[in-house]
Amino acid sequence: MATKTIEFLGTGRRKTAIARVRLATGSGKITVNGRTFETYFPLDTQRATVSSPLTVTSTADKLDVRVNVTGGGPNGQAGATRHGIARALLKFDATLRPALKAEGFLTRDPRARERKKYGQPGARKRFQFSKR
Repeated sequence: MATKTIEFLGTGRRKTAIARVRLATGSGKITVNGRTFETYFPLDTQRATVSSPLTVTSTADKLDVRVNVTGGGPNGQAGATRHGIARALLKFDATLRPALKAEGFLTRDPRARERKKYGQPGARKRFQFSKR
């Protein structure tokens, strides 16, 4: 019988993206939707966003991260993944809370796209006014 590894779960959200994160003890490998971290998030800024909770808590080389992320765009998915990793780290070790809270990783970013209003071309934009 195979030994069962303990996983710590966390759900992160940003805009319309939702990330389901699983942390397990390992060598620091990050997998997103079955692909490597570097191929899924090609930009350095996105990679820095995703790995920042692990860097702040200095657990980057101790934990393996598996992420399933859906919805939104690349930046929203990176933010959702960061939020999910931070929440999973809390379940892994509750003493990391002050460090994560100070960096703002535990707060869900409430900003989202504003809906389009009727009689207008967009959320705020108006059609051109003609006096005559």
